Amino acid sequence: MIDYTKILPNHIEKYIGEHDLFLEIYLNTDSKKSHKKSPLLFLHGAYTGSWMWSKFIPHFVQEGFNCYVMNLRSHYKSRIMDLTKISFEDYLADVKEVLAECKEPPILIGFSMGGILGQKIAEQATLAGLVLVDTTICKEVYDRFPYKSIEQANGIIEPAPTREEAFSIDESPDDISFQKKYLAMESSVARNAFISYEETGGICVDNKQVTCRCLVISAVSSEEDDIRGNTIATYFGGEYTGLWNTTHTGLLVGQRYKEVVNRILAWLNADYPTI
Repeated sequence: MIDYTKILPNHIEKYIGEHDLFLEIYLNTDSKKSHKKSPLLFLHGAYTGSWMWSKFIPHFVQEGFNCYVMNLRSHYKSRIMDLTKISFEDYLADVKEVLAECKEPPILIGFSMGGILGQKIAEQATLAGLVLVDTTICKEVYDRFPYKSIEQANGIIEPAPTREEAFSIDESPDDISFQKKYLAMESSVARNAFISYEETGGICVDNKQVTCRCLVISAVSSEEDDIRGNTIATYFGGEYTGLWNTTHTGLLVGQRYKEVVNRILAWLNADYPTI
């Protein structure tokens, strides 16, 4: 799979803060298209990094958005740290640090773990919008529609997920190979904070404190997936789209990723019509 972001002009790379968070900034060059558009902040999920958004970024830059693509501490090219000591709260602090780089409230687009981080950030800080792509759910949504089973993290560090299969319903062998090249370890402390609903209660998010508009997009393989996605959107008063016969990572790097991009752009352009 081609890393499309490598060929984009006006690509800035920088390290910020005491933990040397690796931040990539892709600037729109068409001043007419960027008129009054909020910046976009892309937040990756567990085990991954900014590379997961490789297929996405060119489309949003072309539509006139400045894109900030962050990496949490000890992820991708951010400085490697002791994962046994990294918590969910540490990741929240990282996002807040990047928010300051955006200069104005961004629209946060969060995937998986990045989605639950985004929900908590929206509760605590000002955002122009929130897009949740196959997000981890907060405790309140879990109470309304719990998972039938949850695979909790074991030990103090979670190894990278294995991708032994050569093909999935929406990912080519090349898509899977691209992920296998970059997938890395994750903090069990941070991961258990948002998946141990029965033991720790999960992450609570007060929807009354989330005042920005919201879009929820879910990978759907069952009616249960679809209902849960709708439940998330209802809880945050947002819009919902469920994409049947897609996979969790396929939404970002799979063969149908552009359906996700187009849905987000349609939602964005409701506020920012093409000039």
